[in-house]
Amino acid sequence: MKSGYGKNTEKKNIGFKAMLADFIRLHTIDALLTVYDLGVAFLSFFLALWFRFDCRISELPAVYMENWLRIAPIYGVLTVAVHCIMRLYQSIWRFAGLAELKRILGAAAILFPLHLGLCFGIFGAMPISYFVVGSFIQIILVCCSRFFYRFVAVRKLEQMKRAQDIRSSRVMLIGAGSAGQAILRDISNAEDVNEIVCVIIDDDKKKHGRYLEGVPIAGGREDILFYAEKYKIEKIYLTMPEASAEERRDILDICKETGCELKSLPGIADIVSGKPSASAMRDVDIEDLLGRETVSVDTDLISSFILGKVILVTGGGGSIGSELCRQIAKHHPRMLIVFDIYENNAHSIGLELRDKYPELELVVLIGSVRDAGRIHRVFEKYKPEVVYHAAAHKHVPLMEDSPCESIKNNVAGTYNTAYAAMVNGCKRFVLISTDKAVNPTNVMGASKRLCEMTVQSFDKLLGMGRADKIAPPQADHGVYTSASSVGKCCATEFVAVRFGNVLGSNGSVVPRFKEQIARGGPVTVTHPDVIRYFMTIPEAANLVLQAGAYAEGGEIFVLDMGAPVKIDTLARNLIRLSGLRPDVDIKISYTGLRPGEKLYEEKLMSEEGLKTTPNKLIHVASPLELDLESFLGLLGELIGAAFADDEKRTLELVAEAVDTYHPAGEHGSELKGEVYDRQLGEMRKRDSRRISSSDLH
Repeated sequence: MKSGYGKNTEKKNIGFKAMLADFIRLHTIDALLTVYDLGVAFLSFFLALWFRFDCRISELPAVYMENWLRIAPIYGVLTVAVHCIMRLYQSIWRFAGLAELKRILGAAAILFPLHLGLCFGIFGAMPISYFVVGSFIQIILVCCSRFFYRFVAVRKLEQMKRAQDIRSSRVMLIGAGSAGQAILRDISNAEDVNEIVCVIIDDDKKKHGRYLEGVPIAGGREDILFYAEKYKIEKIYLTMPEASAEERRDILDICKETGCELKSLPGIADIVSGKPSASAMRDVDIEDLLGRETVSVDTDLISSFILGKVILVTGGGGSIGSELCRQIAKHHPRMLIVFDIYENNAHSIGLELRDKYPELELVVLIGSVRDAGRIHRVFEKYKPEVVYHAAAHKHVPLMEDSPCESIKNNVAGTYNTAYAAMVNGCKRFVLISTDKAVNPTNVMGASKRLCEMTVQSFDKLLGMGRADKIAPPQADHGVYTSASSVGKCCATEFVAVRFGNVLGSNGSVVPRFKEQIARGGPVTVTHPDVIRYFMTIPEAANLVLQAGAYAEGGEIFVLDMGAPVKIDTLARNLIRLSGLRPDVDIKISYTGLRPGEKLYEEKLMSEEGLKTTPNKLIHVASPLELDLESFLGLLGELIGAAFADDEKRTLELVAEAVDTYHPAGEHGSELKGEVYDRQLGEMRKRDSRRISSSDLH
């Protein structure tokens, strides 16, 4: 048995032998190159003399031959010395390129005057052609020795690639610009990439019929389907970082019909290095197919609003709440308080923020907005200056089955939080609302409309100096405080921000569809004609922050969600993005509208008008007139009925308080109406424009 010492000695011996072998190999190459350079120095200028006298040795003057024989050994030594100075024995010639060529030319530029000086100053004159032709031959022969290895290595790589072509994934590039060229070179030069680019598509007709790095530019977007089939394409890479979102969507709409794997280069603003590369390619996601331009916000305004303030986010562990926390943390608040009932989500966002922003003063609290005492004590202790109230129950069918819970959490929770904000000197309260609050057909939507009406009532009474008319919250243990002592001192600005569905939020359709596709289907869609508005979570969070910064009190901000999307189309696109075929590989099953669901959602109530803001994606709805005292009295009765779990009375009071609430039938509202017809018409026009623009028939 060998001792540990013996093993270490053996390892050291092996390591030493390997180092010695590398040393010998490298210096053997250097020695061979040195001998080669000496030979080239002799041969180049002999050939120059030979060419000068018509390639006849007998015609060479004896004086020139004598001078050459005396000069050649000294010039050979000078050549090796200059090549050492120019580091021509230290390069890795497998990767030789322009830098090495520059060093070879630099060495020749140094040797030329030295050679002239030796001849005319010491050994005797030589023909001018001797120096010019000899130097040229020397440069050529030195380059041949240095670049020969690279040529051999490249040829070997090409042979390997040709041998792998049969097994390689066949790729189509869309975009023959500088980004496409960079991606093509990356794929071609990478040894570990088992892909071959077969064809390039570009809408610029001047490029059609030409070649980029040896790959044909075959046609425009109208030819994608034809060439995908002709070249048996398996992957399509969209390499157009400067294209608009709508243009990218239109091209991807064609590409997904091929059934190929799709990848896309991000927009030019998202390429951090500024240099496109194959590693930057990402999978095409559903956001790309929505065709919405990236939302721009006034970061300076948001930053100046948040900087140095104590910020509270209720529901801070949820989809929107957690993204609000991420965006807020970027703008250096004095303190960020994450408040959520679900400890796992709160813990997760807390860990993420502490890792990313170690300097941030972060407080993560567990609690329910339904607990009036708990939320009041949080405000009393930390004195938040701005509140983003994202805590809510949001799933329509669940709230239809549990209407009292919807009122307890959404309405009572909003009332509790708004009241605590008011009596504890909070400067601004921002309610996160939903398009389901507009002409609601379900309890969840009606509860969010009640939340909007609540914050508008609070704001109006404060503006009138009548905070004492706002009753303290109710809780299981009764009333906990009163605003009568606060009176005119209250200065909280109450606003609401309304938007539609967010892609990828907990329980939303996109994650649900992806799970169903991963299981092999079927994908369940409630109705083939269901329409919804969509926005990404970061977009929604940023617009919420900017709307909050615009607020003056009492507004309902409406975010522009872009064009509506058919859920059926969304499902089919997700199936195609997975490389599968709808209704063939993955079945689509229509289950019927669930209780309380609409075919469409509206962003605005018919009674409301719109005002503009500096951001074209944020509008302000004119508030409705309310009988404030009557409404707040009815609200108190409603909350009491909900906490008493009296469902019948709760629903009656909801209908009384929200006159635009029209409950759907047992299987949901199937009345399309003018709004739905208009939205569906807009989508059909948009789709027909996209198809005609691509000349597809």
